[in-house]
Amino acid sequence: MLQIAGLSLNSPFILAPLAGYSDLPFRLLCREYGAGLVVSEMISCHALLYRQTKTLKMLASSPAEQPVAFQLFGADPEIMGEAAAILNDFSPSLIDINMGCPVRKVTKRGAGSALMKDIRLAEQIISAVMRKSKVPVTVKTRLGTDQQTMTAVQFTKMCEGAGVSALTVHGRTWSQGFSGNADWELIRQVKELAAIPIIGNGDISSYNQGISRMEESRCDGIMVGRGALGNPWVFSPQGRPQSLPEILAGVTRHLELMEQYLETDRVLAYIKNQIGRYFSQFAGSSRIRQSVHDCGTFSILKDFISSLAGDGAQNHCE
Repeated sequence: MLQIAGLSLNSPFILAPLAGYSDLPFRLLCREYGAGLVVSEMISCHALLYRQTKTLKMLASSPAEQPVAFQLFGADPEIMGEAAAILNDFSPSLIDINMGCPVRKVTKRGAGSALMKDIRLAEQIISAVMRKSKVPVTVKTRLGTDQQTMTAVQFTKMCEGAGVSALTVHGRTWSQGFSGNADWELIRQVKELAAIPIIGNGDISSYNQGISRMEESRCDGIMVGRGALGNPWVFSPQGRPQSLPEILAGVTRHLELMEQYLETDRVLAYIKNQIGRYFSQFAGSSRIRQSVHDCGTFSILKDFISSLAGDGAQNHCE
């Protein structure tokens, strides 16, 4: 299993911080299906410092999801440190620093992937967060800024020297964004030279694929992002079910958690987006997805899913 500082995870599979998706219901669901650790959506250090309502809602947690990491992003060491101090009050198991997000609204302010271009500033941010954090600090980054500037090894050495407890490496560069394929050979090279746990990230869509990548790269853990959407079974050795009734069991549980923790009708579009992702790869899936998106209320959506389960459908994945 994976050990990060004094934290022992019962599985090396970790849910990535997916902006717009890694809320409390989804994190709880992924923990129930076997994720050893879940990570919150990115939290802006400035928004946290000003205690913005939306940001505080993103920190909603439950003892059932422990261990959980809260991920911070920002480019000001002092503010990042103060934000870490605030996070202590929300009982995280770890504080993760995002130094790999390629989205322009993040990088234009010098945060996310932009910090790979300024290793000195990145080190100052890590030091500031570590001074204020009461829990181990980890970092998520990428291979480099572009194919000509692969700085992951240098960045890893800096993180080790600064006292980071583990490093997640996404196998793409900043310039790639989410296009192309993750380079697991370069992740392996980072792992070979690292003295801290390295978690590989990129293009994992099944449990068995994650195990294969761990063996190939010798990484200590695997972080799963987009491959977990509509597929919490990615964290389970049994894998994604091959029949609609089994998939409906996962959908029903997700809806239960959403109803418990979300203002369901206010975020109905978001919920339908999440639920629609479960229905693919089997006959009639496009019709089901359309029906999901046609539901006008959360109650109607629940009734529709119940009706599918009641049909006793035996549709199998193709």
